Amino acid sequence: MAVVRRIPTFLFSFSFCLILQSLPLSISIGDDEVLIEFKESLHNAKGLDYTWVKGKSPCDKTRRWFGVQCHRNTVTGLRLYNMGLAGDIDVDALSNLQGLRMIAMANNSFSGPIPDFNKLRSLRSLFIQGNKFSGEISADYFKKMYGLRKLWLSGNGFSGKIPASLGKLPRLMELHLEGNGFSSVIPPLAQESLRNLDLSGNKLQGEIPSGMARFGAKAFQGNPELCGEPVGRQCRSDLHENGVAAGAHPNAQLNKSGMRWLLLSIVVALLLVGILFNKNQNEGNVKTRRKEKLDEVVVPVHIPRMAKRESINNRSSRRSGTPTTPGTSSGGDFVVVNEERGVFGLSDLMMAAAEVLGNGGLGSAYKAEMPIGLTVMVKRLKETNNRMNKDAFDAEIIKMGNLRHPNILPPLAYHYRKEEKLVVSEFVPNGSLLYLLHGDRGAAHNDLNAATRIKIIQGVASGMEYLHTEFATYELPHGNLKSSNILLAPTYDPLLTDYAFHPLLNGTPTLHFMFALKAPEGLQISHKSDVYCLGILVLEMVTGKFPSQYLNNQKGGTDVVQWVRHAVADGKETEVIDPEIAAADSNGQMVKLLQIGVACTESDVEKRLSMKEAIEGIRDIQD
Repeated sequence: MAVVRRIPTFLFSFSFCLILQSLPLSISIGDDEVLIEFKESLHNAKGLDYTWVKGKSPCDKTRRWFGVQCHRNTVTGLRLYNMGLAGDIDVDALSNLQGLRMIAMANNSFSGPIPDFNKLRSLRSLFIQGNKFSGEISADYFKKMYGLRKLWLSGNGFSGKIPASLGKLPRLMELHLEGNGFSSVIPPLAQESLRNLDLSGNKLQGEIPSGMARFGAKAFQGNPELCGEPVGRQCRSDLHENGVAAGAHPNAQLNKSGMRWLLLSIVVALLLVGILFNKNQNEGNVKTRRKEKLDEVVVPVHIPRMAKRESINNRSSRRSGTPTTPGTSSGGDFVVVNEERGVFGLSDLMMAAAEVLGNGGLGSAYKAEMPIGLTVMVKRLKETNNRMNKDAFDAEIIKMGNLRHPNILPPLAYHYRKEEKLVVSEFVPNGSLLYLLHGDRGAAHNDLNAATRIKIIQGVASGMEYLHTEFATYELPHGNLKSSNILLAPTYDPLLTDYAFHPLLNGTPTLHFMFALKAPEGLQISHKSDVYCLGILVLEMVTGKFPSQYLNNQKGGTDVVQWVRHAVADGKETEVIDPEIAAADSNGQMVKLLQIGVACTESDVEKRLSMKEAIEGIRDIQD
C-alpha cells in the first residue's frame, strides 16, 4: 500500500516563493518604458525627446523627465499642458503606472470622445480643459473613480447630460465643466466635499437643485434656460404660484435693473482694484532677503484683505458684438489670453489675498491667491510707451500668451487702462534662480549640483533660442534676462519671464532698467545685447557669485566678467568655479561653460558670439 506523505502547507508556500524569486523579471515594465510607450501614442511630442530617454529613470533628481512628477522615485503625475499635443491617449499604457494620481494635459489639441481615464481608478486629479474633446460622457463614467478630487473638463465640446455619477464621488472638491455644450437638467452635485463648481457657458435647463445655491450665480451664468435662486430667475411653477400673468416674460424687469447693477458693479470693481494695487505699491518697511540692495528681489509681505468687496460677472464673458482673438476671453478691460489654468476675471483678483513679491525696475510684482484655487503673479508696469495704443498693447500681450515652450512662462491675462496696466501669469512657488543661488542655503540650494546647473543653463538657452525665433524682428527678443527673471519648476526646469517688453517700454525712462541696456554698447541694442545677458548668467551659475552688473551702481557683488576673464587669461579657470561644484567637474564641463560665458560678454560686439553660436556651445556641454 502506497504511503502518501503530506507536505506541510508552510513548506509548500515557502518553496513556491523561492521559485517565484528565481524567475526572470522580464514581465515587469519600468516606468521609463511605460512613459515612452505612452509618448509614442502622441503627436507633436518632440518637446519631450530631450529628457524622455528610455533606460533613464523619469524620477532622477539630476535629470527628471519634463512634465513628470515623482514621489520617492515613483511617477505620481503628468503635467503636459500647453504643448500642442494631439493623438489618441494610450490610457492602457498609463494604467501600468501604479502610483499615478494626477494627469494634466490642458490646452493641447486632443480631440474626439473622452479617453478611458476611468480605467485609472486611483486617479485623484484630471485636468484636460482647453482641448477639443467632444461627444457625450456616459452617465456611469465616473462611477468607480472613488478617489477623484479635482476634475477640469472646461473649454471642450462635450455635449449631452452631465454624468450623474459625478454626484456620487465622495471626495470631489473641484468640478469645472464650463464652456462646453452640456444640456438637460443639472444632476444633484451637493456632496459636502465639493467647494469649487463652475457649470457656466453650457446649455443647461430647468431648476438649479436647492443644495447647489451655495455656489452662487457665477457657477451657472451663460445658461439662459436655468432658473432658481442663484441666477435670480423664478421657475415657471413659481411664477404661476405668484400670479404672474400668462405670456409675460419672467425676465423683463430683471433685464433692465440687472443691466444697471452690472454696469455699476464694473465701475466700482475697477476703482477697488486701483485702490488695492495702489495700497500694495505703497506698502512700506519691506525687508529684503539679502543685505545687498538687489535690483529685484522676492520679498513676501502680507497685505490684509480689503474689508469690502464687490462682485462682477467678468469671468469668462465675451463682449457681445466685439470680436476677440481666438484663444482669448475678454471682460471689459480685463482679457484672458491663455486659458491653460482656467478662466478667471477681475472680480476673482479683487477677492484675492495679496502679497508683495518685489518692486523692480519695470514695476511691482504681487502674489494673488484667488478663491477659485488659482494663485497668480501680477506684474504692475510702472509706465509704457505713450505712442502705443490699446490695440497695439493687446497685440503684444496676446502674442506672448500664445507662446508654447517648456522653458517659457506665458502670461495668462492682462488688464489695460490708460493709467493702469497689469500682466498676470501663473505663480511658480519655487521662486527665482537668484534666490536659490544667493539667498537659500537649505536643501533646495544643495540640489544645485553641477548637473542641475548645466540643466538650468541649457534650459535657458533653449528658451532664448525660441524667443529669438518668435521675436526675430524685435531689437531685443528678451531684453531682461537675469537670474531674478528665471523661475524654477519643481524639477529645476527654468521658466523665463519678463521677456519681449522692449516695444512696451520703448521711449520711457523705465526702458533703462532692462538689463540688456547694461551691455557695454548701451543704447546701441541688438540681439547680441541678449547674448551679453546670457553670458552674465552663465558666469553667475558657474562661479556662484552675485554679479555686480545686476546692481544699478555696481557697488557690491562681484564683477564676474573681469574676474573670470583674468582667470581664463592666466589659465586658472578652475580657481573661479564655485567650490560647491568644483570637485564634480572632473570632465571640465564647467571650464567650457566659463569660456562660453567669457565669449558672450566680449565688450566688442563684433567679436561677441552670436546667439546661435552661444546656444550651440551650451548644447554641446554634457553633464
